[in-house]
Amino acid sequence: MKYFLDSAKLDEIDLAYNTFGIDGVTTNPRHIQLSGKPLKVVLKDIAAWLKDHDLKGYEQFPVSVEINPHLTQATDMIAEAHLIAPLSTNFVIKLPCTAQGITASRLLEKEGIRTNVTLVFSPSQALPVAKNGALFVSPFVGWKEEHGDDCTQYISDIISIYRTYGFKTEIILAALRSSKQIVDAARLGADIVTCGLAVYQGGLEHPYTRKGLEIFQNAWDNTVTE
Repeated sequence: MKYFLDSAKLDEIDLAYNTFGIDGVTTNPRHIQLSGKPLKVVLKDIAAWLKDHDLKGYEQFPVSVEINPHLTQATDMIAEAHLIAPLSTNFVIKLPCTAQGITASRLLEKEGIRTNVTLVFSPSQALPVAKNGALFVSPFVGWKEEHGDDCTQYISDIISIYRTYGFKTEIILAALRSSKQIVDAARLGADIVTCGLAVYQGGLEHPYTRKGLEIFQNAWDNTVTE
């Protein structure tokens, strides 16, 4: 299972790449806002970072870039995709799971511009995404579970349907909020998870690890080494 990072901050991307070996990045308008930089500057900086790390193409390290969420027509979505995609061969165009978004995804994929269809909350939404050839589909977990939904069956159904019909679209379980959700995603067989840096960092924390280190440090300090 691949790890993607939810962020548009270069320091977080660099840390996650060097510490957790992330395989890609997903951004959205909220991430861009939190970076404190204009969209064009963020995209330019990420493109430069990719070049510096010799990460070439979406096959090696995809970066999902979301279009203007106010766009409702496929023609307008495609026009904006044509402005973003040439900035880096790593960029994947993130589109909403609407009829117009899926239409745009289908047409862009035929042009060779790869897409990630996001804001998916049911298997019935996930089906046409794969049928029309998107590179990625992003079913959300965190938001649903925050409102009391158990996502196990919903995610299991999407994975099972995709495997039954041999769909090539990769499943990114999105908006994860805990290390347990990462483990659940791996257990269910998701292709990819994407979450914030703090979630990955939290997964490495365990009180017994800290307790063990304290015991060993104390023993080390009270042992004659020569």
